[in-house]
Amino acid sequence: MHCFITFNKPLEYKVLPEYFTNPFNYTPHPLCVQAAMELQAKLGKPNPDSKGKMYGVLIVKNHYDEIGYIVAYSGNDQAQETQIPFVPQVFEITNPNGFFRKGEAELNQINQAIYNAENSPAIKQIQKELDDEIQNVNDTLKAAKLVMANAKKERKGKRAEAENHPDKESILKHLVKESQTEKSKFNKLKKECKEKIESLQLKADEHYQRITDLKQARKTQSARLQKQIFDNYLFLNIEGKEKSASLIFKETEAKVPPAGAGDCCAPKLLHYAFQNELKPIAMAEFWWGTSPKKEIRKHGYFYPSCKSKCEPILGHMLNGMSIEKAKQEDQNLVIKVLHEDDAIAIINKPSGLLSVPGKEMQESVYTQIKDLYPHADGPLIVHRLDMATSGIMLIAKTKSAHENLQKQFLSKSIQKRYVALLDGIIEEDSGTLDLPLRVDLDDRPRQLVCFEHGKSAFTKWKIVERTPLQSKIHFYPITGRTHQLRVHAAHPLGLNTPIVGDPLYGLKADRLMLHAEEITFLHPFTQKKINFKCLAEF
Repeated sequence: MHCFITFNKPLEYKVLPEYFTNPFNYTPHPLCVQAAMELQAKLGKPNPDSKGKMYGVLIVKNHYDEIGYIVAYSGNDQAQETQIPFVPQVFEITNPNGFFRKGEAELNQINQAIYNAENSPAIKQIQKELDDEIQNVNDTLKAAKLVMANAKKERKGKRAEAENHPDKESILKHLVKESQTEKSKFNKLKKECKEKIESLQLKADEHYQRITDLKQARKTQSARLQKQIFDNYLFLNIEGKEKSASLIFKETEAKVPPAGAGDCCAPKLLHYAFQNELKPIAMAEFWWGTSPKKEIRKHGYFYPSCKSKCEPILGHMLNGMSIEKAKQEDQNLVIKVLHEDDAIAIINKPSGLLSVPGKEMQESVYTQIKDLYPHADGPLIVHRLDMATSGIMLIAKTKSAHENLQKQFLSKSIQKRYVALLDGIIEEDSGTLDLPLRVDLDDRPRQLVCFEHGKSAFTKWKIVERTPLQSKIHFYPITGRTHQLRVHAAHPLGLNTPIVGDPLYGLKADRLMLHAEEITFLHPFTQKKINFKCLAEF
């Protein structure tokens, strides 16, 4: 079988996993690591001037009970590494004789027609004539209004002189008639000017309407082509059931597939395996090459599958398979109350516990606090920590305490200090990070550095200890954006060194080594300054 690859060396790990990989929450199986290393050796050192790419390996067993693997890359471009037997696209969108290329050619023709229409000498000439005529009309009417104003001023003087004139009545009638004649001439002039402009505008509108019609034709053609594409992206699952991307996403909130859906590693690998009766055993995806400018991708790091494109598709493809479940440690995820009075409580949140209930998990700081203080009349949660982050959280027992603390957060008068372990050595001793953030719409809850649409995010930092492989750091966030410290640590424009155990921006481990260690604020009732510390366990 062309795409089935046998391992170069004897298997370093003989025990096969009991369950298939959860693509959204996994630690790479040793067999996946071995396969990835073999693939990376074939890929070779990446070109620093080229864009990096996500690659995937799927450990499989063939009908001879041989263990091997298949490989894929994300995207629908033609494979350049011809010596590597990458699995084919689920739908060969790049087929030069396929409907996509024909539809693409039609779209290109429409685009060319739009370009020609928008840049034609005729429309430019008409628009120039229209602009010139509008300017001429404005000048003409402005001059006419000035003449009328001067004439009106003269008539006003003549009316004053006529007060004592014996033929007063005749003079005033003449002045009224003169005024009426001027207004009539001006209205006639305005009408003539309007007709000239409307005549030229009509010619221009005919050209612009053609452009509008072409753009609408492009939109219709693009939507039709997009639907046809996703109707042809047909994904198999282990039960042999086939489902198109169009039908899969129709059942989601998005309703239509996002661009690139079906071209990621995981769907390609699983589809090929099901097509060729290969039994999937374990899967992993890694980034190879230069990191993108916005999202964080570290060379050689393993990453989970993306949410917006892959989650709906893999939901269908993995149906009927036994999937590895995330480690359940909920029984140990209990908050610890560090301080309490009638107005507030200060608690230590363990890593792995949500601050508020989520879609898939209800247990949270909120539910536990609600049980502890059933008669509290405030909203309780004043601020949040990421699920993976541990440490100090403020709890408000009353509405007035909640309002007061929220005002302190909004005014940035509350000071917080976090401690973290970074997966590398930071040479500088301290600094400030200013990288605006926004959510990755294609892969929530990931955040992107975005200077165009991101919200401002500022972090001060200071190194407190270095070991041969890691740096312990204090973070002082000035703003409180989602994943701010994690992104500022990992991004190439930040410290370029992920926090240890960060599954989204670094390497997954038992926990994220980030802890909210200290907080300083004014007590909402006594207005006394309170400083509270809760040291990290790492």
